[in-house]
Parts: sequence; structure tokens; C-alpha cells
Amino acid sequence: MTLTRAIGIGSQFLLNRLVRALSLARIHPNLLTALGLAINIVAAILFGKGNFLAAGLVVFGAGVFDMVDGRVARASNTATSFGAFFDSVVDRYSDMALYMGLLVYYARVGRFLYLILVALVMAGSVMISYTRARAESLIPSCKVGFLERPERIVLIIIGAIMDRMGPVLWIIAVLSNVTVVHRCIYTWRQTQKEAA
Repeated sequence: MTLTRAIGIGSQFLLNRLVRALSLARIHPNLLTALGLAINIVAAILFGKGNFLAAGLVVFGAGVFDMVDGRVARASNTATSFGAFFDSVVDRYSDMALYMGLLVYYARVGRFLYLILVALVMAGSVMISYTRARAESLIPSCKVGFLERPERIVLIIIGAIMDRMGPVLWIIAVLSNVTVVHRCIYTWRQTQKEAA
């Protein structure tokens, strides 16, 4: 067994135990979703103060809530359409909170170029989910593209913990907008097929 396989199995075991405990405690999944947002707001404040290491660790902690809310809903048989909608909306607010924290930091230190860069990252992040939602009102599925939310969050954690936020923001800015363009092209092709 490889080291990565062992880590994966161990992580899955811990995640399953956490989901089971939260399900037995009858904690509503929407509350877990809201707690994730609250924790991300704390991370945003830390970003705004320039405490990137602490912010990265807090974002990692918030990620746990993001991973378990849907699983708890399924395990406790409380999954609803509204819950899925609520989770999606709160995820957008969580993303925006982190980026706003970075905007505050770069404004405080006078890094105008990075203000524009974070704005591009924000736009790309919102448009990734928007293009999927809009496309799926026209075609059955639009899950194409590389930079979904989990990848963006992992990149933000890496950038914060390793003190390499600048390069990470460039990566997210480019790849998120590439993902948007990819989804637009994919949707156009699918609608053309349907029209034919």
C-alpha cells in the first residue's frame, strides 16, 4: 500500500466517523453549512489583517464543514432540494468573504495590481458556478472544466500556508476564466447538437 493510499483510507475513515457522529447528534446539515460560512468569515478577517498562515488553517477547518454537510444530510435522511440550494448560495458567500479579506489586505498595503487580480479571481469564481447553473437550464449537465470550488479552496490554503498567495491568485485568475470559456464552448456545442 502506498503512502497516499493509506492517507486516503485514513482520511475517509475519520470523515465517515465525523459524519456518523454529527448524524447521531441530530445536527441539521444547514447549520453545518452556516457554520462553515462563519468560519470562513473569521478566515477573511485574518486575511485582511495579513495573518495568512492562520487564515489558511482556518480555511482548512471550514473545509471540513463543507465536506460533511451534504454527507450528514444523506446519512440522516434530511437531504432536501432547498438544502442543496442553500449550500450552493452559502458557498458563494464563503468564497466572496475570503476574497474580500484579501482585497482589504492588498488595499491596506497599497498593492493596486493585486487588488485588480483579486477582483479577476472573484469574477472568475462567480462565473464558474453561474455558467454551470445557466448551462444546466439548457442542457443536462455542464461539469466540464478544471477549476471547481474544491480546487480553488485547496489553492488558497496552499498559498496562505506557504506564503505564496500572489502566484496562487494568478493561477486561479487564469484557470477560473479558462474554465468559464471552456463551459461556454461546451454549452454552445451541446446546444448546436440539440438544434441539429
